[in-house]
Amino acid sequence: MKEVDVAIIGGGIVGLATAYQLLQRHPEKRVAVLEKESAVASHQTGHNSGVLHSGIYYKPGSLKAQNCRVGKRAMEAFCEAEGIPYDVCGKVIVAVDDSEIPRLERIFERGQANEVACEMIDRDRLRELEPHAAGVRAIHVPEAGIVNYRRVGERLAEIIHERGSDVICNARVLGLQRSGGSLVLQTAQGDINAHFAVNCCGLQSDRMSKLTGHQSDAKILPFRGEFYELKPDSQHLCRNLIYPVPDPSFPFLGVHFTRMIDGGVECGPNAVLAFAREGYRKTDINVGDLVETLAYSGFLRLAAKYWRVGAGEMWRSFSKAAFVKALQRLMPEIRSEDLKPARAGVRAQAISPAGDMVDDFVIQASENVINVNNAPSPAATSSLNIGNIIVDKLDEQFA
Repeated sequence: MKEVDVAIIGGGIVGLATAYQLLQRHPEKRVAVLEKESAVASHQTGHNSGVLHSGIYYKPGSLKAQNCRVGKRAMEAFCEAEGIPYDVCGKVIVAVDDSEIPRLERIFERGQANEVACEMIDRDRLRELEPHAAGVRAIHVPEAGIVNYRRVGERLAEIIHERGSDVICNARVLGLQRSGGSLVLQTAQGDINAHFAVNCCGLQSDRMSKLTGHQSDAKILPFRGEFYELKPDSQHLCRNLIYPVPDPSFPFLGVHFTRMIDGGVECGPNAVLAFAREGYRKTDINVGDLVETLAYSGFLRLAAKYWRVGAGEMWRSFSKAAFVKALQRLMPEIRSEDLKPARAGVRAQAISPAGDMVDDFVIQASENVINVNNAPSPAATSSLNIGNIIVDKLDEQFA
């Protein structure tokens, strides 16, 4: 049986960043990252839009706000040190008409409270930055950027190996038992004896939390975000990042334009309920996952509150014309022929039994175990600092 000090369950960017920060602080520790897929960064990390978020949207004082600001600086420093391309290219958040200006102003106030470098700009300045964007006013956030998070995850895995610890793929955790003050994790690659475990399972985090003996209050629901991509001869329409004013009652940012660090411009995403926890295609259906979702009281209450919004998102999923119409609010020149289908991602969103979307990161400690029970966007941007917070909690238990 393999023995380690800390087993980290989940080889996405949060799990890898946690292992990295743990070895930074405690190079003598033996760490194993357990990833159920054949490669790291296979789920949310590898399907990420690649934005280095500034922290402008988040409630001042929240874990999201605090982690995003510090985590972004740490991510940029890591990329600089490791030679990973990134670009602090800036973004605009655009009010397309006067009715959206009050919400835009509230976002600007949050940005100032969170110490984000941002500026309210008029239509003329918007046109200088993004000539093809429609809007009456906008917030310019020059410090927003782009990066490839899969590449970051792969480099973190390499560093973990270089420091004498393990990243074990195809190692789905099947069970967990407590034995003499330690934990025995039954995995598809054999048993692992660990003094401590960290659950960074993203889309499976609530299930893993239950396996560790901690029942999470909320359940993870999977929301698929579908994208289109601008064809090469239309990519000039977007210089960097163009975002709408988000609906404050719905924790998704709306369809937007994102220049990618490896080239190209993505448009989207929508946000539709996925019929499988890892359902990246419309045809992906896991009956067990779907039944669990539909039977959950939190989902039923959420659906009752947001059925109109949800119906619109579903319609855009099946109607390219509807998707294009949503994009045209930000960029009237866009036509259906400018777009081709692109990848999709699935967001793990914790939903409370009352039907509320859990808005902040949730990191809970119990005996020998740390559970990351909610880490949606901007978790990738924040990952290195989330890793530090988890190591702080481990330090309390090491003592």
